[in-house]
This record gives sequence, C-alpha cells and structure tokens, in this order.
Amino acid sequence: MTKDESKAMRQQVMELLQMRGAHVDFDKVAADFPAKLRGTKPPGAEHTAWQLLEHLRIAQWDILEFSRNPKHVSPKWPEGYWPKNPTPPTPAAWAKSITQFCTDLRAMQELVADPNTDLLAPFPHGDGQTLLREALLLADHNSYHLGQLVLVRRLLGVWK
Repeated sequence: MTKDESKAMRQQVMELLQMRGAHVDFDKVAADFPAKLRGTKPPGAEHTAWQLLEHLRIAQWDILEFSRNPKHVSPKWPEGYWPKNPTPPTPAAWAKSITQFCTDLRAMQELVADPNTDLLAPFPHGDGQTLLREALLLADHNSYHLGQLVLVRRLLGVWK
C-alpha cells in the first residue's frame, strides 16, 4: 500500500470511528439523556439506557485494550460485558461512563491515525486480527448499540 493509500484508508476509518456520515453522534444520544429514565426499560426494548451505555463502554475498552496490550484478558462473555444492575449505581456513574467511552474512543482513533502503525499487520497475540479489523469492529459495534440507545429514547419519548 502506498503512503497516500494508507493515509486515505486511515482517514476513512477515522471518520467511521468519529461516527460521521450515516451514524448518529454519540454525544447527541447519550449526553442529555434524562437521569430519571436511564434505568427504565421501555416496553419493546431489551435493555435500559444504562445497560446499553455500559455495554458500549466495556466492549469498546476491551477492543482497545486487545489492540494495544498483548497481555490483556477480556471479560467473560456475556456477563462481563453487561452491567448487573439496570440502573446506574450512582448519579455520577452515567457521566463517568460517558467520559471513559470518549477517552477510549479517542485512544483508538490515535492508534488508527498513527502513520507508524501498520493497520494490516496481524497482532502477534491474536488469531490473525489486525488494527484495521479491530477499528472496524469497534465502529460497527458502537453503531449497532447506539441505534438501540436511540430506540430506547424514542420508546421513552425523549428523542427529538
């Protein structure tokens, strides 16, 4: 791959990670979610907003850590990826989860943007996974569950 092709691919992946284009903006969905409804599971929904936010955070953290730490051990599936309680444990937990999600997303973006990182090189500690694959997995996973979070907002009547 040429330097220009690598730069173009990085830019495309960055835009996907930044939730541009067809994806809804994370901040728009999560930041102003009414506190009293964060633990409410509306009829027709599988999860509460809190469960979805925490799942997004945990799964993204796991993908990021796998991508940058060969000694990382993933949580047990599925229980390690979902909060046990449908409601935030404290009023500050929602904001903390959002902050960590954004921090980890920026860290993945930095990995992808680094021209010294080979997007296509398999990780020595994986089964053929590459940074490109993990970045696309992360973007896909975030998009899917962000859509669920929008659905929960719609069902609760708090989506504009």
